[in-house]
Amino acid sequence: MDTKLKVGVIGATGMVGQRFLCLLENHPWFEVVVVAASKSSAGLTYEEAVKNRWKMASPLPDKFKKLVVKDASEVEEICNMVDFVFCAVSLSKKETKLLEEEYAKHETPVVSNNSANRNEPDVPVIVPEINSDHAKIIEVQKKRLGTKRGFIAVKPNCSIQSYVPPINALMEFEPELILACTYQAISGSGKTFKEFPEIIDNVIPFIDGEEEKSENEPLKIWGSIEDGKIVNATNPVITTQCIRVPVSDGHLAAVFVNFKKKPTKEQIIEAWENYKAPEIVLNLPSAPKKFLHYFEEPNRPQPNLDRDYENGMGITMGRLREDKVYDYKFVGLSHNTLRGAAGGGVLSAELLTAMGYITAK
Repeated sequence: MDTKLKVGVIGATGMVGQRFLCLLENHPWFEVVVVAASKSSAGLTYEEAVKNRWKMASPLPDKFKKLVVKDASEVEEICNMVDFVFCAVSLSKKETKLLEEEYAKHETPVVSNNSANRNEPDVPVIVPEINSDHAKIIEVQKKRLGTKRGFIAVKPNCSIQSYVPPINALMEFEPELILACTYQAISGSGKTFKEFPEIIDNVIPFIDGEEEKSENEPLKIWGSIEDGKIVNATNPVITTQCIRVPVSDGHLAAVFVNFKKKPTKEQIIEAWENYKAPEIVLNLPSAPKKFLHYFEEPNRPQPNLDRDYENGMGITMGRLREDKVYDYKFVGLSHNTLRGAAGGGVLSAELLTAMGYITAK
């Protein structure tokens, strides 16, 4: 790409917004020119706005320190400065939905980390390695919004990344029933241990709204475009339990699955190890070279050891074995703020750029 696309990060002061900036610091295609947040941060330099609130292990990139934070509600002004935006705001679902639509109606594509628009039948929920073809629905969405280039695309919930990609690689065996218990890191709540003392020496067996998203969003990802909308798949049936655990980063899932055509253990591992993303995805800057990796060791994967596999953009599995109730059970792991949040958003934006949906204004 000869000239970098100009990018805005909306919700730049939160944990996911900070992760976006770290990933975009030296991106070959994208250049951050706008950081935006709530009115309380507007007018401050980014360094002032996140003072004592920087949550990343790496230092705040120098290139963003002096950027003046914009008010995220100043849509027209921001849209005049950028080619597209990433959105990671902390607003109500209704407010988020309206804000994202306003950016899109100002002819600015929105790649969202939020859940507000995930249920819209003409908004693609994209995992590039799985359903890049769903980007086609954007043309239908643009007609609804009355836009020429503005649209909304979203990445799915962070919790499903640890089990949907491994199951997707096994679709030829027709999975029918999935039970997934997810053990989710505190960064999924946007907090560090310092900000979340009640999690120390504790497990919290409730994450608001997480189970509904974890059970329904995979069916949209596995759905099909029919009559101008994405129709959810009806199989497999998914049930989940989502639990917050005292881990900084990395969502672990204990997964149980029944198949219509039960494979052998060797066939499952072979399908995982040989899974290949579409060529257009493999050539993207943030794409993992190898999406799925199976550990033979009985005590892997572990968040502390394995969440950064493929720069946090790959999925790791282990402990595959036959089960007394289900056909098989295994453990999956994904990095929730990389693959599950900002990294997944950057990869989706790269895909949409490569496909011609995101262009310079």
